[in-house]
Amino acid sequence: MNQRFRITRSMQDSNAEQSISLEECKLYFESQPDFTYSPVLNIVGAESTMTIEGDFFKWDLEGAQIAFRLYMGDLYVAISNEAIVPKMIEIATDLRADIVEG
Repeated sequence: MNQRFRITRSMQDSNAEQSISLEECKLYFESQPDFTYSPVLNIVGAESTMTIEGDFFKWDLEGAQIAFRLYMGDLYVAISNEAIVPKMIEIATDLRADIVEG
């Protein structure tokens, strides 16, 4: 099972902008190579496809789509590949946010 992490500012008392906004994410991820925005995430299984609506910033990692989901002011990502960890740290640093498990 994959670990899930949250990129958040909720623990920062000194930061006036505790929520990460959709507009901020769109501006940030537009400037990043290999990222695209999508209002849906399709998960294809052996027998069915599940569609989840939301704000997803998909990273193309060697042909696999890694979804960073903006939900209620935080970004979430599941770690299914070790290469995601440095990207997650880079994003959190650029957005002046912390990383917590869960």
